[in-house]
Amino acid sequence: MPRLEWSDKLSVKISTFDVEHKKLITLINNLHDAMTRGEGHKMLGDTLASLADYTVQHFKHEEEVMQKYGYPGLAEQKKQHAEFVKKIADTQRDYEKGTVALTISVSTFLTSWIQNHIMKMDAGYSEFLIKAGMK
Repeated sequence: MPRLEWSDKLSVKISTFDVEHKKLITLINNLHDAMTRGEGHKMLGDTLASLADYTVQHFKHEEEVMQKYGYPGLAEQKKQHAEFVKKIADTQRDYEKGTVALTISVSTFLTSWIQNHIMKMDAGYSEFLIKAGMK
């Protein structure tokens, strides 16, 4: 069973961002699935690398669109995005040094952050961008 299931409550009603959010959720769920098979630690490095790459790409895309349409919450979005990217980078560094072993705590953090960020922060831009012509 996936740790985080896609549902309408996670949709920002902008298809390109929904697709990107689904990919983030898939990466997190892959880690969770590996943990249930007892292979979580082996997958942690690959998952963190994929998340690090993909989140930078996704956040950049979101921020460019928000900038283009003049979204007033852009500064806070950038701040939260930067904090998440730093947390992933720190976790990745700790993993490489051998000091991160609890993949359950990493999985819980990732799940909670993504879910809360989409449902609170990203939901805030949804109506604004749709009214501005984004689909």
